Amino acid sequence: MDSRDEQPETTTSTGGALDRRAELSEFLRSRRARLKPEDVGLSGFGRHRRVPGLRREELAQLAGVSVAYYTRLEQGNGRNVSAEVLDAIARALRLTDAEHAHLTHLAKPKALKKKQVARQQQVRPALRQLLRTMESVPAYVVGRRAEILAWNRMAAALFGDWAEVPPAERNWARLVFLRPEYRELFVDWEQKAIDIVCALRMDAGCHPDDPKLSALVGELSVKSEEFRRLWATHDVKEKSHGVKHLHHPLVGDLALNFESFRLTDGSEQSLITYHAEPGSPTAESLRLLASWGTDATRAVPSV
Repeated sequence: MDSRDEQPETTTSTGGALDRRAELSEFLRSRRARLKPEDVGLSGFGRHRRVPGLRREELAQLAGVSVAYYTRLEQGNGRNVSAEVLDAIARALRLTDAEHAHLTHLAKPKALKKKQVARQQQVRPALRQLLRTMESVPAYVVGRRAEILAWNRMAAALFGDWAEVPPAERNWARLVFLRPEYRELFVDWEQKAIDIVCALRMDAGCHPDDPKLSALVGELSVKSEEFRRLWATHDVKEKSHGVKHLHHPLVGDLALNFESFRLTDGSEQSLITYHAEPGSPTAESLRLLASWGTDATRAVPSV
């Protein structure tokens, strides 16, 4: 086996963008490292292994491609790889749907036009109107790079009045990793942090040439050890629904169901809503927050 096979590469930035080749290489290495021969039905390769996970030749065998072909791909050269080969490698690595999509984006990225990067993300007026009509449901719109683009009064009462936060700081990643009060708000702060990093990884796979995203990742890597640790895992996933547990400074513990609705207008935005089980203590707490109006918003320490 080539002695260079398992030496790690470091992701770097080139011209204000993430290094796509390094991102592809490190993602494949990380997915390969988490599998053991017995996980995929391989045996007889010896007990004493110098590297964690599958070897390149083992993965190539499972995917039905040559070792040289897979090696080129893992070195970041995905320019001419076919969708069929990517599908075979995804199956061999036992990737989730989100991971499969991420691999495809890394190997065959779509260029983000300069106008798209420079243009501020806009929320359609009708969507803003919809947010205002959702009087008892905390809701907001999030865009690329985890940027918070619009929200209603109940979201402000729940998470803090983002209108008082500088526009450049209205970003879930900056809020969660750089503002201590959000560690108190989210009962399972670690899981919230993981979700954000996974979403940023997906975004990076779709738009590796986005200098604003590269700058955000660089800033967080410098300022937060937790972000550096989670970013290095190369984990990706998408959450469309679930439960979030919060500890609100005014009403205490909350158990909220959330739903994420991806807009299909090409804006790469999502509408996020939170609601409580009818008749539950959390439902009563939300009712209280709604009745307090701006007083509740001002009491949240995140601003």
